[in-house]
Amino acid sequence: MVARWLKSAVRRAAPGLVCAATFALHTPGVSAEDRFITMASTTSTEQSGLFPHLLPAFAKATDIDVHVVAVGTGQALDMGRRGDADVLFVHDKAAEQKFIAEGWGLKRTDVMYNDFVLVGPKSDPAGVKGRDIVAALGKLAGSSAAFISRGDESGTNAAELRYWKVAGIDAPATRMANYKECGCGMGPALNIASASNAYVLADRGTWLSFKNRGDLVVLVEGDSRLFNQYGVIVVNPAKHPQTKTALAQAFADWVLSPDGQATIASYRIGGEQLFFPNAPH
Repeated sequence: MVARWLKSAVRRAAPGLVCAATFALHTPGVSAEDRFITMASTTSTEQSGLFPHLLPAFAKATDIDVHVVAVGTGQALDMGRRGDADVLFVHDKAAEQKFIAEGWGLKRTDVMYNDFVLVGPKSDPAGVKGRDIVAALGKLAGSSAAFISRGDESGTNAAELRYWKVAGIDAPATRMANYKECGCGMGPALNIASASNAYVLADRGTWLSFKNRGDLVVLVEGDSRLFNQYGVIVVNPAKHPQTKTALAQAFADWVLSPDGQATIASYRIGGEQLFFPNAPH
C-alpha cells in the first residue's frame, strides 16, 4: 500500500489540483507529418506503463505524437543540453533547477509525484525493515547483503546516493563488498535484484508494475525523504532553435491541465494509483 503520508498529501492537494491551462490544438505552420515531439524521460515513467496510458490521451486531444526516449534523468537532461529533445519529463529536482539556471530550459514545473521504496528479500538478512531509509542503509553498509544500484545518473540513482550520504557513506561502492552498479534502467535493476536476492531502491510505480518479483518485497517505505517529485521542462529554443517549442509547450500545458492531471491520476495497477498529480494552481 502507498504509505499513509503519501495518501494524506493527495487528499490535501485534491480540492484544486491545477489551474486551467490553454493550448493550441493546431499549431500554424506545422505540417501534419511534423506534428510530433521528442521527449526525453526517465525509465520509471516508461517501464511503469504510465506513458502508454498518458500519451494516447494527449494525442487524441492535440493530434500531436510523442516519441519517448527513456533514459536516466541525468542522460535526459544531457539530451536537452544537446538539443536532442523538445521536452523533458524527469525526476531530479536539484538537477532540473540547475538545468534551468544555466538557461537550457524555459521553465520547470511540478507535474506529479510518488515515492521510492527499498525492496529486498523477504527474509531481510540485513534487518532493514521499517520506515527509516537512512537507518536501513546504515544497516546494509554493515552487512554482507548485496545491493543493486542503478549507477546510471538517473533520478533514482541520485536519490539513492543522497540517502547514502545522509547515512554518512559518501561512496558505498568502497564500503560494501556486494554493492553492484548495473548502469541500467529500473526494470533491469529489479530483475538483477530478484535473480540475486539483493536489495534495491526503486520508484513505487515501476515496482507495482514489475512482475518478476521472486522473493522480493517492500521493506522500507513511508519515510518523508522517499518523496519522489517529477517535473516537465520545455527546452529553450534560444539554445536550440531547431526544437519544436510550440508543440512541446502544448504537451507541457496539457499535462499540467485538469485533463492531463486527471489522466495521470486514473492510471492504476491492481486498483492502486501509481502517480499523484500535483501541478501548481
